[in-house]
Amino acid sequence: MATDRLSLTFAALADPTRRAILARLARGEATVTELAEPFKLSLPGVSKHLKVLQRAGLVRQGRNAQWRPCRLEAAPLKDVADWVEHYRRFWEESFDRLDDYLRELQNQEKTDGR
Repeated sequence: MATDRLSLTFAALADPTRRAILARLARGEATVTELAEPFKLSLPGVSKHLKVLQRAGLVRQGRNAQWRPCRLEAAPLKDVADWVEHYRRFWEESFDRLDDYLRELQNQEKTDGR
């Protein structure tokens, strides 16, 4: 079964270790060894996380002699931001309704003398 790109991205972002790897790569390229340093994971464990991120298109791994530096690919994150943006108006309208309701309650308390 083929999975759409947005689902792959959300699945990759669901894991805190993968999000931490992306945060590190946002600062610049890094090797698998460098990415593994802050975690209590083996190199194969980090490599498994990187494969998920690569499948989602969030990470690219290049070749530079014996080094295989990883770098962030941000395009899928833009797709997530665009998807979330569709719901922003809903959230804003919900908050506006809540603000109206709270103002109504405050006015009611003032008129009731509470």
